Amino acid sequence: MFSFSRRRMKLGRVKKVQLSESANGIKSPMRPPKQSNNPNVESAMLAVNHSDELESHCPPAPVINSSGNSENWMVLSVAGETPEPRFNHAATVVGNKMIVVGGESANGLLDDVQVLNFDTFSWTMASSKLYLSPSNLPLKIPSCKGHSLVSWGKKALLVGGRTDPANDKVSVWSFDTETECWSVMEAKGEIPVARSGHTVVRASSVLILFGGEDAKKKKLNDLHMFDLKSLTWLTLQCTGTRPSPRSNHIATLYDDKTLFVFGGASKSRTLNDLYSLDFETMIWSRIKIRGFHPSPRAGCCGILCGTKWYIAGGGSRKKRHAETFIYDILKSEWSVAITPLPSSITTNKGFSLVLVQHKDKDFLVAFGGCKKEPSNQVEVLIIEKNESSMGRRSTLSKSVGQMQFAKRSSSAGPASQTINGSSQSSVASAAKQNLASVIEHGSDDRSGALSAPTSIYQFYDTRMASLSRKNGILEVQLATAFASRDTAERTLASALKSKEEMEKKFADAMKEMELLKEKLAGIELAHEEANNLSNIVHSDNVRLEHDVAFLKAVLDDTQKELHSTRGVLAGERARAFQLQVEVFHLKQRLQSMENRAPTPRKPFNV
Repeated sequence: MFSFSRRRMKLGRVKKVQLSESANGIKSPMRPPKQSNNPNVESAMLAVNHSDELESHCPPAPVINSSGNSENWMVLSVAGETPEPRFNHAATVVGNKMIVVGGESANGLLDDVQVLNFDTFSWTMASSKLYLSPSNLPLKIPSCKGHSLVSWGKKALLVGGRTDPANDKVSVWSFDTETECWSVMEAKGEIPVARSGHTVVRASSVLILFGGEDAKKKKLNDLHMFDLKSLTWLTLQCTGTRPSPRSNHIATLYDDKTLFVFGGASKSRTLNDLYSLDFETMIWSRIKIRGFHPSPRAGCCGILCGTKWYIAGGGSRKKRHAETFIYDILKSEWSVAITPLPSSITTNKGFSLVLVQHKDKDFLVAFGGCKKEPSNQVEVLIIEKNESSMGRRSTLSKSVGQMQFAKRSSSAGPASQTINGSSQSSVASAAKQNLASVIEHGSDDRSGALSAPTSIYQFYDTRMASLSRKNGILEVQLATAFASRDTAERTLASALKSKEEMEKKFADAMKEMELLKEKLAGIELAHEEANNLSNIVHSDNVRLEHDVAFLKAVLDDTQKELHSTRGVLAGERARAFQLQVEVFHLKQRLQSMENRAPTPRKPFNV
């Protein structure tokens, strides 16, 4: 489903590192760690450590140098401005420099970048504390702990961690070691939830993130891939027996196709189980180890060098462990490489571990950590390269080499015997069975005795022809697989493009939905206002009905009074008419009386 380049990830070589006594009497910058007088020094609390070099690979398979003082961890004396003591930081190697970012000190979280130059054995602080946002505005890099740091060319990539201020999703920052400038990677796709105590390994231009602990202290066991070219996150779906949720574990990537996960802390206990994930089949499997295996531990550091995985430190909440282990990937077995002194920083919690290469030796460099107080000490462990393990071949080239060796092994002596895989073993086994059959059933004559070698050669020729045909078939199948892989990659690119288009359509639909929501809110507001007006009108109508009823009652009373008044008025009018009639009669009588006696009278003044 996903293709990873088989090209190895190489670290820059250190040209001036002198970590051993030279023939000219140059004084080594290393000194042995001081003996500790505290017998309880190993009882420190559980570490939360993340070294970016969990995924580092180097071509040779290392062996422990048994000469001099290189059998144990040595304190490295360095010059320059010593960094602030810290733990739960992260470190990686870019060229001839070790980059240390963030961590936790006695005063709180840190956001600085410290650089250890292996040419001059001196510390310097990177001048920039700012990174460029998409709008090219300088923003302060957040303080962090429990993060991962991975090298990529001339850059160091900071992934996740517990930051201040906190984030909801995993963030990826890039630190350019040449310009000493930070920049944030604007990721897209299925971005994982923010976490700390996770592991990140790199295969070519792809980062693989596993596990960790989110902001709610929930342990995780999800697997994600981040493409550094397209800046796209993708959740990987796997089958098989996957590791239980955990944090503060270690992980490494072998041959760019197999992921190993060891140890860590679950919700209730500390773990020492070992899992592997085959990226060709996307199947998880638990590796069962026979014999010796390490005790449960979390917060340890791991470095893969060749086929051997060096694991240092770690522990549980009750006890810290001092041993440095080696897990041989090909043999699938554990061994104890070194038991350092109690004063070594590899017994601390939250230290970092990186791999430095120089000439014919590899150096494991440990820094910082916390026992009772944070430390800024640097220690190294020198391991020599095993020349017999230089260069790894692909499965196809191994098969061809095995067939050629099988053809030559009939004339070679015991000194040429080595492990050549299942093809040679099957050929040798079949040859032995054929020879035993000839000896058991052959005749006593000379021709029968001489037929055994001839049968063996014939069997070898037949077997070689069969293997050649199978090799041709496998090459065709391999070409078909590559074509299928290209088709799958194109399909994946098309799917990602379709996904982006769908996301864009979804964003437009969300905008339209927001507009509709706003319109609906306006309609609801208008409806509410209409309801209020209706209630007001209804109350006014009720009041008017009461007023009308009252006025009708008043009008009825008024009409009754008017009717009675009209009756009284009619009676008064009739009486007035009678009075007028009486007055008229009186006037007539008076006139008639005046006519009868016209005697003068005195004037009457009215």
